[in-house]
Amino acid sequence: MSDFVIQPPPLAVVPVEDGRGFPVRRIFCVGRNYAAHAREMGADPDREPPFFFAKPADAILTQGADMPYPPQTGDLHHEIELVAAIGRGGADIPADMALDHVWGYAAGLDMTRRDLQGAAKKAGRPWDMGKGFDHSAPIGTLVPASRIGHPGTGRIELKVNGTLRQQGDVADLIWGIAETVSYLSSLVRLAPGDLIFTGTPEGVAAVGPGDLLEGSIEGVGTVTTRIVSR
Repeated sequence: MSDFVIQPPPLAVVPVEDGRGFPVRRIFCVGRNYAAHAREMGADPDREPPFFFAKPADAILTQGADMPYPPQTGDLHHEIELVAAIGRGGADIPADMALDHVWGYAAGLDMTRRDLQGAAKKAGRPWDMGKGFDHSAPIGTLVPASRIGHPGTGRIELKVNGTLRQQGDVADLIWGIAETVSYLSSLVRLAPGDLIFTGTPEGVAAVGPGDLLEGSIEGVGTVTTRIVSR
């Protein structure tokens, strides 16, 4: 007899380049971590410490699967991001030791119901339904840091239907990977399986059914999804 009153949900897993899987525990996202994007969103990047929001683990969308256009929005935006995968947990991790806790990296998309997010901001309410909806975190294949190192530079870009929409460089992160991991670990105890979406460069814009999104990060990998009607 099962000890559960309902069937346990399936484990969220991101594919690794060697064919294995990386089980996802939590997804944390850094808001406005590229200066140009912060400015396009009306913020001052020179005075703002990092802040975080979350997505559920099962928001991941893998292996280039189609993304259904989400309900209750008419303004779905793309945000290409470098994703760091935590392999060793800890709290209050010093910045000079933080990269030892990162197992690997991937390219990901923080998809956003911008109209819902904007309405929530205006009302002083949480962003959850603007950010943490179904299929809102497409992600590519994870590659281990032991093979590629820890990206400090590298072109990051997103094309929509072959047209360049976003471009930047990982070197332009306001808070680098080590600083981000360290700061986040002062707020919550990080654990193996946590993903950190590290922020997006400028150029975020709306997409709709039929649009093909192709993101890439130099030295890390790619992420692809097509928006389809529900």
